[in-house]
Amino acid sequence: MTERLQKWLAGAGAGSRRQLEVLISEGRITVDGEPAVLGQKITGLERVCIDGRPVRPRARTTLAKGIIYNKPSGEICTRSDPKGRRTVFQSLPALSNQRWVSVGRLDMQTSGLLILVTDGELANGLMHPSSRLQREYAVRVIGELPQADLRKLRKGISLEDGPARFDEINFTGGDALNRWYRVVVSQGRNRIIRRLFDAVDCTVSRLIRVRYGPVRLPRDLRRGEHRSLTQTELGSLRDAAGLAAAERVNGH
Repeated sequence: MTERLQKWLAGAGAGSRRQLEVLISEGRITVDGEPAVLGQKITGLERVCIDGRPVRPRARTTLAKGIIYNKPSGEICTRSDPKGRRTVFQSLPALSNQRWVSVGRLDMQTSGLLILVTDGELANGLMHPSSRLQREYAVRVIGELPQADLRKLRKGISLEDGPARFDEINFTGGDALNRWYRVVVSQGRNRIIRRLFDAVDCTVSRLIRVRYGPVRLPRDLRRGEHRSLTQTELGSLRDAAGLAAAERVNGH
């Protein structure tokens, strides 16, 4: 039985499929000493290396782990930064023979819920556009939004990369200067919240992600802290990504 290389590696916790496809294109992954190619299939018995370091097949049988991290503003979601800025990975617990894969990203100034797992296939499923998973945010804006602009944001606005809209947008409190809204989107596009508000000439002064799919940011989790996901929460994420049903069909 064979499996696509990037899927096998994702299951081993080596990264998301998209990240692994980039590594394959860059020639950083080898199979039995030969550069890997996109679409290549393997049995799992081969010697697979990333940057010369072997990926151990036994990592695939390791129980998947996950954490919730309350990201502070000012941190970036890449593993390293040439400018020396702090990354979220500097705040995470160390792993042996696995690596944390972030489920989506938050830009530098956005804070709140960041989910990280050791199962790259799960991360890929949660981020895939077909999942249509809802992301919920608390948004503070400067000034009041007219009803006409609220209608536009619910109906849809044309952005440079296509139409976008909020599934929900509701006023939750504030004064004339700083007003808070709860918004829900089911598209994981880059900076989509800020760009939608920019499209109606409204400035976002604070943005916090409070939910991703079935998982909410715990109220008692302070900024810069993390906690482990329970197996029940991981199971709900697998359900949301459509993986649990696929495993039942395949007899796993």
